[in-house]
Amino acid sequence: MEILKWKKLSSRYLVREKWATLRVDTCDLLNGTIKDDYYVLEYPNWVNAVALTAENKVILVRQYRHGGNIISLEVPGGVIDGDEAPELAIKRELLEETGYSFSGTQLIATTYPNPATANNVTYTYLLTGGIKTHQQHLDEHEILNVEEYTVEEVKQLLKDNKIAQALHATALFYGLMELGALV
Repeated sequence: MEILKWKKLSSRYLVREKWATLRVDTCDLLNGTIKDDYYVLEYPNWVNAVALTAENKVILVRQYRHGGNIISLEVPGGVIDGDEAPELAIKRELLEETGYSFSGTQLIATTYPNPATANNVTYTYLLTGGIKTHQQHLDEHEILNVEEYTVEEVKQLLKDNKIAQALHATALFYGLMELGALV
């Protein structure tokens, strides 16, 4: 059977806020079914990074995540501002969150956080040659610690299920694969 994209017949917004937008669509599933209550969360696109210092240490950040009520060890990253290019967004985010600047930047993955119910994309970068050039410049709601780990320590963190955020575990998978460290 051929899988077809649904045809959106109509949309209406239930919530339109800065960080949460919820719409409900009516869709023709192109198999004779009309779905009149398909809920979609609209988010801005995101960037994240597997960031390596000049000494080949992986930079991770630790912060509280209210939705999951957890202290989370994560790769750095954040929201793309408006029409900002993803590569510029990740460099800005890393400078703001960690104070590091990088000599190398490579897009290694484009993933969808949850395409069943959300419309955004996450761009994952491998950043290399990181040098501490600035102090952190955090947003008003950000409270985070910058930590450095060896590649072997990161692999152990993943094995021990210590990276709870799915997009960040995915980023580390792609980063370790790109570095040839998955063995």
